[in-house]
Amino acid sequence: MPETTAKIALVCEDDQHKDQAEKLAAQLTIPVLGDMGACDFLLAVTGDRLELRQTDAHAPGPVFVDFTSGALRYRRQFGGGRKEALARAVGLKANRCPSVLDATAGLGRDSFILASLGCRVLLVERSAIIAALLEDGLARAARDPELAAIVARMRIIHADCLTLNHLAPAPDVIYLDPMYPHRSKSALVKKEMRLVRALVGDDSDACLLLDWALSHQGVRVVVKRPQGAPTLDDRKPAFVINGKNSRFDIYLG
Repeated sequence: MPETTAKIALVCEDDQHKDQAEKLAAQLTIPVLGDMGACDFLLAVTGDRLELRQTDAHAPGPVFVDFTSGALRYRRQFGGGRKEALARAVGLKANRCPSVLDATAGLGRDSFILASLGCRVLLVERSAIIAALLEDGLARAARDPELAAIVARMRIIHADCLTLNHLAPAPDVIYLDPMYPHRSKSALVKKEMRLVRALVGDDSDACLLLDWALSHQGVRVVVKRPQGAPTLDDRKPAFVINGKNSRFDIYLG
């Protein structure tokens, strides 16, 4: 579910971006920092990017969207391309690049990989804060000559898919990657997921999202799940594609 009770403030650390920061704070209806002790999270406008930070002294480091370097660059260049499980799950083939609606966009990594393989992807994110991070990451990636054509195939909207009744044009694939409610600290490997979960909580309505996706006739529905996790709502998929740490349950409309 989107953030509801967390106290969030915005801080601008670069005077050159002060106007941009004030506009963003107004858009998100969050205050510009007055007292750090009074908020749980900070949305920081720096000279380089937009960051989400947790004010808890023991919290993980900042979260930001970066499509230009690190693990995503490596995965784009050496991740297996159309042979990797994600690509096969959405039905990518040599002569077919399906359009994809990513209904739980999060930090946009899987969407970026699909766009890098030629898919047009609509990223739907219901958390306004996460959507702002995505917009910032895409804007920076668009300035990279290597990535401009890829991010041109990605579009973000801030919305809850459960309120989207008519999809026009209809996508070929609806992709769901709901937050999985891990119960052990050892399972929380990535700092980004720890912080995002602290902000938005678990996707307790994941079964409703699956019902919504399956209501669109003729659309392939792909649900990403951790290995060993139960299927959503105990619905049996048409088939399953297994990856290294995750699996993809595929439902055919």
